[in-house]
Amino acid sequence: MRKENSTNAINERILNGLCQTAHTLSVIGGRWKPSILWRLLEGKMRYHELKKSISGISERVLVLQLRELENDQLIKRIVYPEVPPRVEYELTPLGRSLESLLEHMCSWGEMHRQETRQAKELAAASKN
Repeated sequence: MRKENSTNAINERILNGLCQTAHTLSVIGGRWKPSILWRLLEGKMRYHELKKSISGISERVLVLQLRELENDQLIKRIVYPEVPPRVEYELTPLGRSLESLLEHMCSWGEMHRQETRQAKELAAASKN
């Protein structure tokens, strides 16, 4: 857990207040949030469905990321009054508004991966 009054935390708050891009990345950035949001674009999912669909994510991290996304009003947690309890997650309208952004990020990531792979292959070939 990070100290809220640390220089780093204060600087992050200032930057997020001044720069909309930094704010966006603070809300949806990180290792797991884009994957969670991407999966939920398909529709409602139960916790275990999400867990199984995201390779490598731990239960603890998934719970934390889901809570943060819920606090940022990007996803909605639906609890059904059943025994055993059933919980589903879905995107809110605000979360759904990220669809084109996530698609662009996916396309850019693939393009970047190909470009840098080609550059690395050329550099390796020129060394030989």
